Amino acid sequence: MTATPLSAPAPSSPSAAHPHRREAVLVFITMLWGGTFLAVQHALQWSGPYALVGVRFGLAAVLLALVLRGRLRCITAHEWRAGAITAVALFFGYTLQTAGIASISSSKSAFLTALYVPMVPLVQWAWMKRRPSAAAWCGIALAFSGTVLLADPTALDSGFGLGELLTLLAALAIAFEILLLARYAGGCDPVRFAFVQMTVVALLCAVVSAARGEALPEPHPVFIALIVTLAAVSALIQFAMSWAQQVVPATRATLIYSMEPVWAGLVGALAGERLGLLGLAGGALIVFGLVVTSRRPDTVEHPA
Repeated sequence: MTATPLSAPAPSSPSAAHPHRREAVLVFITMLWGGTFLAVQHALQWSGPYALVGVRFGLAAVLLALVLRGRLRCITAHEWRAGAITAVALFFGYTLQTAGIASISSSKSAFLTALYVPMVPLVQWAWMKRRPSAAAWCGIALAFSGTVLLADPTALDSGFGLGELLTLLAALAIAFEILLLARYAGGCDPVRFAFVQMTVVALLCAVVSAARGEALPEPHPVFIALIVTLAAVSALIQFAMSWAQQVVPATRATLIYSMEPVWAGLVGALAGERLGLLGLAGGALIVFGLVVTSRRPDTVEHPA
């Protein structure tokens, strides 16, 4: 690792004007995202949900600190403020989904979490007064339909309890995280910004875990291997999101993030789960939704 600054180029630079490289990085991190679901499920055998997320993000912060080295003291007041604000949404997104899945099926969790796809443009329209274009709405509808099919709605029960409520709130938190990244990531060093996020999430998890009386995670060798891997992946994901969303619009980023269940389904299939025709059709719809909006990325969002 070098200590060379990794700050993003100014918006007037060629890479900022043509964000395809950054979009490709976002597609790559959705592959990593999709591969973490089974790891989290296994890790919960040795840890409570808040302790698990806290250790995961705490280790991620340590890894980023090793990258930053002496540059930690260069974190600006804006980066602390922006990172802390987005970290609150990140905290609720991860912990509420992890707590919710303890009492509902994974397919129902996937279905309810997928609601962040239509939530992002709706919240953005209401909050930031930026209206998605017709092509963006079409892509969002296709991507959301695809995630619903991947969740296999035919297997969902009709009950609604605490687990469902927590997962819905997690979806809303994810939507706010994406929008907050689009609003605050610009002008921040992506590594320092991600470090602040990881640190704040870890501290919040430590407080809540202690208040809930969760035991410390069991230092099982498998758990240690899983948590170190999850921490490294989390550090990379949050850095990549912070870097890419300095240029990629929030609605476009949301469509790319909807690829995550596609990779999760493929990983599950490799692990012995059956993807089925609905899953294949859902994955195809998500990819088609990206293609629909890829020709004119400059028209994804308009002022209301």
